[in-house]
Amino acid sequence: MKKWLAVFGTIIAYILTVGLFFTNKVMYIRKKSDEELLMREKAEGFYVDEVYETLEKKPFSIPSPFGYLLKGNVIEQHNTKKFIIFCHGVTVHSINSIKYMNIFLERGWNVILYDHRRHGQSEGKTTSYGHYEKFDLKAIIDWTKNRFGQDIILGIHGESMGASTTLLYAGMIEDGADFYIADCPFSDLEEQLRYRLKEEFRLPGQAVLPIANIFLKLRDGYSLKDVSPIQFVDHIQNPVLFIHSAQDDYILPRMTKELYEKKPGPKALYYAPFGTHARSYAENRSDYEKVIDDFLEKFNIAKRNHH
Repeated sequence: MKKWLAVFGTIIAYILTVGLFFTNKVMYIRKKSDEELLMREKAEGFYVDEVYETLEKKPFSIPSPFGYLLKGNVIEQHNTKKFIIFCHGVTVHSINSIKYMNIFLERGWNVILYDHRRHGQSEGKTTSYGHYEKFDLKAIIDWTKNRFGQDIILGIHGESMGASTTLLYAGMIEDGADFYIADCPFSDLEEQLRYRLKEEFRLPGQAVLPIANIFLKLRDGYSLKDVSPIQFVDHIQNPVLFIHSAQDDYILPRMTKELYEKKPGPKALYYAPFGTHARSYAENRSDYEKVIDDFLEKFNIAKRNHH
């Protein structure tokens, strides 16, 4: 009997340890500090104090459907109907989007920068890799259309988790933007975590993920299977530009290829030859910009007469 109790105790201890440790890592992933982010973006020449400070920014704060505030800035530099929203990746915040913002400001677009829940200035307790974030993105889009007109031309650019969030929004909630740029998204959260477990902890997914799923559902109200852009990308009718660094070993490039192949209708794919995860623009600047120009041109996006 004692032996069985010991075995049972060990199993329970394992389940609790794995469940709590893993879900803590997922829900409360360590974020980069403002200093880290600023230093990196300044070193790359993406963030220049004098330039950023002189941009006229209108801060906004809007309620998430889940009861916290989402915060960001509108940079309306151009008297045009062209707007683009930027969705940053996990562990960073909207400072990270400035490099992409600059591309679009130069091309006559107005910009909406915002922080995802639990990142930057926004409120919210946990990170959910697109599960709750897709509804927050819808709130930002609704607010943008209500403020600037239902007839605006709207784009969304997402990086990493922001790219997956963008695809989940467009595939699961509504195809509410005129185009999307998905830079290094994961296609399926469970598959992504299985890969990271193997790489970082040398652990097989089946020893961790079933337990983690139960704990995640209990603690944060969703399961990993709910966060799967690949299941919904075929609902997106509007143009999507998929981008991935060919050398990315954090989220594998084949995830983007699978998403690209499954998406019907207008789409484009660019594999950046240089750069690790989320470094496609940093390491391939002129090509990245050209790919965006070609994409917007090909699908006649900036010239659309609206609704």
